[in-house]
Amino acid sequence: MDADSLLLSLELASGSGQGLSPDRRASLLTSLMLVKRDYRYDRVLFWGRILGLVADYYIAQGLSEDQLAPRKTLYSLNCTEWSLLPPATEEMVAQSSVVKGRFMGDPSYEYEHTELQKVNEGEKVFEEEIVIDKAVAIIPRGALFKTPFGPTHVNRTFEGLSLSEAKKLSSYFHFREPVELKNKTLLEKADLDPSLDFMDSLEHDIPKGSWSIQMERGNALVVLRSLLWPGLTFYHAPRTKNYGYVYVGTGEKNMDLPFML
Repeated sequence: MDADSLLLSLELASGSGQGLSPDRRASLLTSLMLVKRDYRYDRVLFWGRILGLVADYYIAQGLSEDQLAPRKTLYSLNCTEWSLLPPATEEMVAQSSVVKGRFMGDPSYEYEHTELQKVNEGEKVFEEEIVIDKAVAIIPRGALFKTPFGPTHVNRTFEGLSLSEAKKLSSYFHFREPVELKNKTLLEKADLDPSLDFMDSLEHDIPKGSWSIQMERGNALVVLRSLLWPGLTFYHAPRTKNYGYVYVGTGEKNMDLPFML
């Protein structure tokens, strides 16, 4: 969710029962504005909260003018002081992939597995955020546009999806560089608008049925929830510019979902 409209966004996402205390909201609102100014980001998103056994990690992302450029990730334990996480190396990814279970909530905590390789929890936080973000970061069709020269920008003319469009999974895209789109044939791409349809649609996600889509507040709000990554909530008020997503969970994937559908 965009830090510029943080309070409204938290209210719209509150239907999932994952709220923040008034003091946490106030701290986030102030500190994220300072992060945006000090790091000179074009936009700052409050990504969510990873629940730890001792403390929670609050995660934010900094975006450049090109909205699909690699995002910078920051974390905080108190919603006031933010630390920039370094980009994940292949070695960090490999080491973090063997670590299972809940986060402790201590960046200095070291995990060990059977081969006695130690993994710092700060590295694990970044890797886990990357994995979840690629799967569940969502944006409605039309909210971004791709220029003929490559960069992707916020669409200032976007006025929201219509009510009928808002009820379709095909109206929502993964907020990342496309993967499946590159495998489509020219015939399949014939009806796509290259300036708007340049990301992967949620309707093709596997397993089928991994998204729950509901209308709330008398059809004034559409809410998508990930069943594969419990804790992810996306919201959009049709015919308005209000949309966003937030993750509040343990960072654990629902591996049993294919057997539950």
